Amino acid sequence: MPGLNLVSVAECFKGCREHAQVSGPGTRIWNFSDKPIELQIRVGSILKKVHVLKPGSSKRLKGKKIYRAYMPGKSKGSGTGGGIRSLVYYYDETCHPYIWIHDTGCDFSRMVKQQYISLEDLRDCSEIRVFRDHQRGCISVRKKSRPDFC
Repeated sequence: MPGLNLVSVAECFKGCREHAQVSGPGTRIWNFSDKPIELQIRVGSILKKVHVLKPGSSKRLKGKKIYRAYMPGKSKGSGTGGGIRSLVYYYDETCHPYIWIHDTGCDFSRMVKQQYISLEDLRDCSEIRVFRDHQRGCISVRKKSRPDFC
């Protein structure tokens, strides 16, 4: 193959790595519905933070950052289990952070499919699209897997 050498292949990988570093290791969540949605970061039933997405807008979330911000750290030193800090995080250790998709424009008289995004989804997906399913009368989620290459 003329013109293809080790240097050009290395430049391709270098450009791919630089592109990945600029965009970051997060997941972009798009609101393709016709009404605003809320992305509620929750641990169990405890609401920690809310991001409102207007129609057509997006938000990048990073799973590692959410995990570090909302999971209790093991305290070093004394055997008291963390003192005041452990009281702030008084919930079952099996509860992990997740993102609840709250449809602000839904009809609460009908049962709708519950929609949430786990931290594994943020790790495995590069893009998540939220759109309105007019047949069921609720929102639906489509996940785009993170490419293996770049």
